[in-house]
Amino acid sequence: MAYGIGPISGCHINPAVTVAMIGAGRMTPREAGGYIIAQLIGAVIGAGLLVLILKGRLLGYDVGAGGLGQNGWGEGYLSGYGVAAAILVEFLATFIFVTVILGATNPTINLQVAGLVIGLTLFALHFPFVNVTGLSVNPARSLGPAVFVGGKALSQLWLFLIVPTVAGALAGMLFRQGILSPSARSGAAP
Repeated sequence: MAYGIGPISGCHINPAVTVAMIGAGRMTPREAGGYIIAQLIGAVIGAGLLVLILKGRLLGYDVGAGGLGQNGWGEGYLSGYGVAAAILVEFLATFIFVTVILGATNPTINLQVAGLVIGLTLFALHFPFVNVTGLSVNPARSLGPAVFVGGKALSQLWLFLIVPTVAGALAGMLFRQGILSPSARSGAAP
């Protein structure tokens, strides 16, 4: 997606990344509002399209029982981790992911393989963390399936909306302060 829609929108398909861009000073809150609304709407539409595809199964498909890859935690979900582990995983993974995005898209670097680096980072984060929460790191990605699955997915959605957004905001602020910015170490203005 970074190479497909990056030149159009910066490939903003994740509200946590958009919030990080505000924190890093690369986007205004006003501009970000439209992006975040579009991301959330797009996620619901995407999950709705997935429901339509699944409903086309000749043997039928129960979204409530079979799910849509929704995020969650607790007994009966993947490896059965508790809420504290879920919060920690979503915070750490989002913070790492967004930090890589901020570094790889730093205008002073012009990294031609930024999309590849970002994609590989997300791929690598799944190995240690997917069995805890399903690994969201994207509030929109969690919203879409939860809307259609309902029940536990919807009641646990708060974690996947709040925690990645806070992690993204922190990464953005640390980048803007020069703590995570390579330009600050070289003496250039962040």
